[in-house]
Amino acid sequence: MDFKKFLPWIIVAVVIFGIYSWVKGINNTAVTLSQDVEQSWGDVQTAYQRRNDLIGNLVNTVKGAADFEKGTLTAVIEARAKATSTTIDPTNITPEKLAEFNKAQSGVSSSLSRLLVTVEQYPDLKANQNFLKLQDELSSTENQILTARTRFNEAVKPYNSHIKTFPNSMFAGVFGFKEKAYFNAVEGADKPVEVKF
Repeated sequence: MDFKKFLPWIIVAVVIFGIYSWVKGINNTAVTLSQDVEQSWGDVQTAYQRRNDLIGNLVNTVKGAADFEKGTLTAVIEARAKATSTTIDPTNITPEKLAEFNKAQSGVSSSLSRLLVTVEQYPDLKANQNFLKLQDELSSTENQILTARTRFNEAVKPYNSHIKTFPNSMFAGVFGFKEKAYFNAVEGADKPVEVKF
């Protein structure tokens, strides 16, 4: 049996197997990193859901103050409803969709801040233990949201780097992997806060 006759076929088979393994590695790494992004997005949504749940309890507690401004409560309730209706598919997080989500969530933060400032005018409400506990939990939840958003961005970076670097970028589009958006600061967050006394 002449071994030299089969040598070109063996070389071709080894090269094909090598290319297959290399492309498979690119795909599998992208899948793993994409799953990390989706898990991080789930953590972000969980933190926002916790805030939305607390807002419901907070609004019910504040409603007990009979003369409390109804417009402030309505603004919080409407912002919360808008935020909960804005959803994103974690497999397709585009900058536009993330900006829309971010805008809805900042509306909740803004109306919630107005609510908490207005509460200062109601001594009975400020002394209410349920209200104080909810206020503490909201503060803790805002920190959880910040942490979840930071971890989401940390998960997006290696994924985007993997699919955008050459030669991975040649195959990423073929396998359906697209760049994912980062959380950015809300528009206007770079301006100093105006404080009025």
